[in-house]
Amino acid sequence: MTFSELGLSSEVLQALSELGFESPTPIQEKAIPNLLDEGADLVGLAQTGTGKTAAFGIPMIERVDLDVRSVQGLVICPTRELCMQITEDIRKYAKYKNLRITAIYGGASIDRQAKDIKKGTHIVVATPGRLIDMIGRRLVKIKDVNTVVLDEADEMLNMGFKEDIDKILENTPIERNTWLFSATMPKEVARIAKNYMNQPLEISVGNKNESAANVTHAYYIVNERDRYYALKRLLDYNPDIFGLVFCRTRRETQQVASNLIRDGYNAEALHGELSQQQRDSVMGKFRERVTQILVATDVAARGIDVSDITHVINYNLPDEVENYTHRSGRTARAGKYGESLVLINTRESGKINRIEKIIGKKFEKRNIPEGEDICEKQLMKLVDEVVATEINKKAMSKYEDIIYEKLGGMEIEDLVHKFLSMEFNRFLDYYKNSKDLNAKAGKASERGARKGERNIKGDTQRFFINKGRMDNINPGALVRAICDHAKISSGQIGEIDIMREFSFFEIEKDSAASVLSKMNGAEIDGDAVKVELAGPRKGGDRSRQRRSNNSGPSGHNRRNSGGGRRDGGHGRRRR
Repeated sequence: MTFSELGLSSEVLQALSELGFESPTPIQEKAIPNLLDEGADLVGLAQTGTGKTAAFGIPMIERVDLDVRSVQGLVICPTRELCMQITEDIRKYAKYKNLRITAIYGGASIDRQAKDIKKGTHIVVATPGRLIDMIGRRLVKIKDVNTVVLDEADEMLNMGFKEDIDKILENTPIERNTWLFSATMPKEVARIAKNYMNQPLEISVGNKNESAANVTHAYYIVNERDRYYALKRLLDYNPDIFGLVFCRTRRETQQVASNLIRDGYNAEALHGELSQQQRDSVMGKFRERVTQILVATDVAARGIDVSDITHVINYNLPDEVENYTHRSGRTARAGKYGESLVLINTRESGKINRIEKIIGKKFEKRNIPEGEDICEKQLMKLVDEVVATEINKKAMSKYEDIIYEKLGGMEIEDLVHKFLSMEFNRFLDYYKNSKDLNAKAGKASERGARKGERNIKGDTQRFFINKGRMDNINPGALVRAICDHAKISSGQIGEIDIMREFSFFEIEKDSAASVLSKMNGAEIDGDAVKVELAGPRKGGDRSRQRRSNNSGPSGHNRRNSGGGRRDGGHGRRRR
């Protein structure tokens, strides 16, 4: 099928032709004919990168009445980045239509956005918070809206926009059409469909929550102490990588990115502590591929729509395994192929099994590459670059005499070896005598003994901490914070109880005084915490949870892991 068979206007077909669009993607082929019908509500289940923006953007353009100078189409999305991307795409599709499209989002001048609206905007693309603000100030009127799109609805709900979405939908005309697009179908998304949509047609590309068909999933089992070095090996083994590395927390994201930059990699961090100007700068460099590796938190990466991402690397698995679908969906976009790689410790295999059930795909178990394999990859990369290099004979001609004078007595074989060794020796030295980083599943107790860790069976001290579920604290996050600040191993931590507004944790009594002095006043996610001694556990404690098995400090600087500064390969900055 071609776009010309979908019943589109000549103006839109001309714009699509200039963009190189020939055949619709599966989601576009299923959605566009139905959405051109003015009575249709729709739930579209598809991963990012499947062409969703065109699937709803093209019908919305076609339904605009150009004689009415008011907002008729409303697209709501979770992040500023996605808002800007959708706006840019719809403008391209509407190139030969005389309609106005305005993006409204936080972090930019509200006055400027209000002026654009007053000029007679037909379609508004907005983030929920800024839209609510402008509606409240009567800067945006939505009484003439005939179509509302909720893009990445599951992400918006995960980010806490439930009340905002409800308020927006309640203030739009009851006869409007609602088109909801989501990668997954949790209960809250289903609730929106039930409460605000009229017998919606449900279409999907793949099953609910299913991963894109062209993403390969693989995992590597490593010891916690080797996690960062394992990441470096994966990067070195894939010298042409253009990838996203996902971490759980802002602190870990910044630490991993800083360490990569220190070790010579072309990396940047993206997290919530960056100003909007810094975010724009980081994302701009990544989109232009000036930055090769973007280290990000889940929240900061929401709405990223960047083509040609080759790899997604999960430095840690997300706390909510359903979020893995969104992470892996950042690669293999627009029909291309990509890989989603996961680093886990020996106790996280259960999470892999749960994710497999959610995404409907099996993971491939792989080994962390050995130094010899990495060196071979880097050598072949260097050879390919030499072969692909164009010779500028005119510029070189004036230097030929002195070059031949210096190199003339050298055998061609020696010359090639010397030239390649200028770059390749760095990797040979770097991975000389590097150890095997692959942990053996099922040997956690033996490894723990070697690391000086043990299960707590003797005397313990219980502590109170003023952080709980309301602060997005979970057992794994608390263990990582304790290990990081108190400089103890995860094996010295016992039971953890996460309450609504506070938590309790147990420590070996020998370490209690040190933990108290180092943890009280320490910062977790930017907030100073209060830690006090607590009485022994009582049988009636609520929310009792055993310490998460996926805990432990990451990024510790250990020797003999192939560590040290990395000076060559794809880490060199592009000029």
